[in-house]
Amino acid sequence: MKQKLTSKERVLTAFSHAEPDRVPLNYFANAGIDRRLKEYFGLASNDHDGLCECLGVDFRSIGVPYAGPKLHPDIEGMRVDEWGKRTRWVEHESGGYWDFCDWPLRDVVFEDIEAWKMPSADDFDYSKIPEKCEKFKDYCIVAGGAGVGDIINSMGMLRTMEQVLIDLITDNPAGLLLIDRTLEIVLEIMSRVLEAGRGKFDVFWMGEDLGTQRGPTISLELYRKHIRPRHQKFVDLAKSWNLPVVLHSCGSSSWAFNDFIEMGIDVADTLQPEAKDMAPEYLKSTFGDRLAFHGMISTAGPLAYGDVRDITENVKETLEIMMPGGGYALSPTHAIQDNSPTENVVAMYEAAKKFGCYRD
Repeated sequence: MKQKLTSKERVLTAFSHAEPDRVPLNYFANAGIDRRLKEYFGLASNDHDGLCECLGVDFRSIGVPYAGPKLHPDIEGMRVDEWGKRTRWVEHESGGYWDFCDWPLRDVVFEDIEAWKMPSADDFDYSKIPEKCEKFKDYCIVAGGAGVGDIINSMGMLRTMEQVLIDLITDNPAGLLLIDRTLEIVLEIMSRVLEAGRGKFDVFWMGEDLGTQRGPTISLELYRKHIRPRHQKFVDLAKSWNLPVVLHSCGSSSWAFNDFIEMGIDVADTLQPEAKDMAPEYLKSTFGDRLAFHGMISTAGPLAYGDVRDITENVKETLEIMMPGGGYALSPTHAIQDNSPTENVVAMYEAAKKFGCYRD
């Protein structure tokens, strides 16, 4: 067996296309399965760090809470955040979601978006970042997340995804203004996050859902016209701090991976294996020498619909393809859903630790 590394060393070794002691692990989950996992391990309901320890998770994310004035009025039965996004609790057979239910900027004009209240980068609390960086110093410390820099999904939460796609195709000034006003603020927030971390962050995370299960959401031409240049600003910010960049994208996204590489993106996240051109063998053989990977264990596959034996075999097969030469961190393809049996999730992480070790 290879000499044991810290979580920080393990992730950075893998993302630099070298083989660490074992494959790095990450964890995302809905509230329902998260609660059941904590009960399974005998943890308090708020003990996220304890759960990560039980599962062997190598990543720790540090965010910044909003601390500014209330910008948008409450609406009965809904949550309304500082951006004006509105969600309502929707039950389903295995749990529930705070789902987007109303789109206040759907049919508005340029002047309405000019006047729409948005938070300032001054309205977020960066004061706890140094303390948290010290607390998690042996882990891979993540700045950002899947929503950072995101255009189609995030703007769709205010305007509907359909209208955002129309905005991009038609160069609609109102839609483009919403995108640019929002991203300017988010870019400044992330700049201040990195500054507050004083060089202690290890990875910069951003996102954009570029695919459906069957193919691209938009054309490569449209991606290069409107999304790539805006994302490049975030990549450049991360590179100014010498950070590897992870980009999250659901669905079929490998059609954009050559552009990712040209931009300086180091790691592709999510990797839904059932989507078009996202199979492990294809990604590893086509891009594995130029791009690292994070994800690949489908939340819509054996994890949810199989048994312990199925998910164990799925993890083992995935690792056999993705491990050689490093460049891979194992993670669910998205937040683990409430319909995944607790024992399957536990088996996923046990299998990853059992079959994910490298040897000298």
